[in-house]
Amino acid sequence: MSRKTIYFPHSLLVFAILLIILAFAVGLIFISVIGLAFAEVGFNPIATTLILVGTFVGSYINIPLLKIKTKVPVITDEFVTFFGVLYRIPKVEYGEAITVIAVNVGGALVPIAVSIYLLYKTTAAVVLYSFISVAVVALVTHAVARPVKGVGIVTPVFIPPLTAALMALILPTSAPSIVAYVAGVLGTLTGADLSNLKIIPKLGAPVASIGGAGTFDGVFLSGIIAVLLAAL
Repeated sequence: MSRKTIYFPHSLLVFAILLIILAFAVGLIFISVIGLAFAEVGFNPIATTLILVGTFVGSYINIPLLKIKTKVPVITDEFVTFFGVLYRIPKVEYGEAITVIAVNVGGALVPIAVSIYLLYKTTAAVVLYSFISVAVVALVTHAVARPVKGVGIVTPVFIPPLTAALMALILPTSAPSIVAYVAGVLGTLTGADLSNLKIIPKLGAPVASIGGAGTFDGVFLSGIIAVLLAAL
């Protein structure tokens, strides 16, 4: 793998904040305050911790899927002299660049696998409420997501996971933590990354990672909030 696909996706401040949240959640798991809902579907405290840590560590790793050519505007200056006066004329030219479409291990593969397992193990009613919540979170996330040139699709950190948690608390489900996790993961990925794939060629980003830096924070916090809901 190249340095394009394994890189540090956050600033040091964001990294420190997420690490503190992770350590707090792991501590709560091992003193049996949370993790009860995941235990019901076969995840013991160690497995729950490995999922959260794997999500965090996996954010460094992006698996390349394909390469696309993008048109990048390049502004150059031309100078024309007329009657002894120099005029500057901006000129826009379009050059080609390559964007690597990748999938993030911690922000997509691990949480998607966990979501599928949770849905497989739970009841039909919880599955229905989960998909309703996924649709709502996807719509909200799509509304607030913004394309950023050179980066990709970026979403506000707390809006997707808090929307997922709110749906899990509003709906009459017997497993709010499962609904919150699945909705936070699948809703964020759908609303931010998958629904905006057509915009990627216009951003000029070297790597556009599904579940990567722009959406990873929301996915990661969805997992934290989901297991915290088990304590309610």
